[in-house]
Amino acid sequence: MTRPVFRFAPSPNGQLHLGHAYSALLNQRMAREAGGRFLLRMEDIDVTRCTPELERGVLRDLAWIGLRWEEPVRRQSDHFDDYRAALERLIDADLVYPAFMSRGEVRARIAEHEAGGERWPRDPDGAPVYPGEDRHMSARERQALIDEGAPFAWRLDMASAIAHVGNTLDWDETGQGPEGEAGRVRARPESWGDVVIARKEIPASYHLSVVVDDALQGITHVVRGRDLFHATAVHRVLQELLGLSVPQYHHHDLVLDDDGRKLSKSRGDTSLAALRESGATPGDIARMVGVP
Repeated sequence: MTRPVFRFAPSPNGQLHLGHAYSALLNQRMAREAGGRFLLRMEDIDVTRCTPELERGVLRDLAWIGLRWEEPVRRQSDHFDDYRAALERLIDADLVYPAFMSRGEVRARIAEHEAGGERWPRDPDGAPVYPGEDRHMSARERQALIDEGAPFAWRLDMASAIAHVGNTLDWDETGQGPEGEAGRVRARPESWGDVVIARKEIPASYHLSVVVDDALQGITHVVRGRDLFHATAVHRVLQELLGLSVPQYHHHDLVLDDDGRKLSKSRGDTSLAALRESGATPGDIARMVGVP
């Protein structure tokens, strides 16, 4: 039998905090208990925000809390060709389209709709679903805009994708979703609308890169925060469209601040580096997150 393969995949765009420590240590513990392998991946596809200096800090923090991983570390920035190849398959199958509406245009479209008293649909994260009006452009209209240099993103035509793979997708959940979902969970990708798959300057979004990476690395168990539970529905669609392997999923609790909010790099929540400098030990970190 193939050994289970787990992974921890941080983005080196800021300092790690206790939430990252919890997920990393939980992944390592579950891999050890399953007699499996443990990999580290740097999700640095956003090369403007992810820097070598920040990556060195991530590696230093993970080593300090006791994480041990196989080498080499996969860096997304070294594998753009893998994502381009997957994107080209979706383009050739006419399952994605170039979306040209700016954020301002989207806001105006939604405001116009809601002025009539009807709320615009939101995705599971609470963001407005993309209007998708440019989905109906002709190939000539699209190409003219591209030739003019109009900015665009590649979006998945979700209705076409679901028609292609069927609407009975599910996954095996050994953790728990926000509403207690576990076991065989029904995927509901339609709730996301036409998600971004790639941008003009970056050949993949998180959704596309994560399923490609997991398949290429042979990941059998994805252990990550519950905030990504609903995104799994999008990942299942892409796995089916691209013929990729389907791992088992385990969505775990989030480490929250005193106000009940998820810890965030952008809010400057206490970092592992700051805790180390204040005198905390790796054992203290393990006790704080509850992963001995």
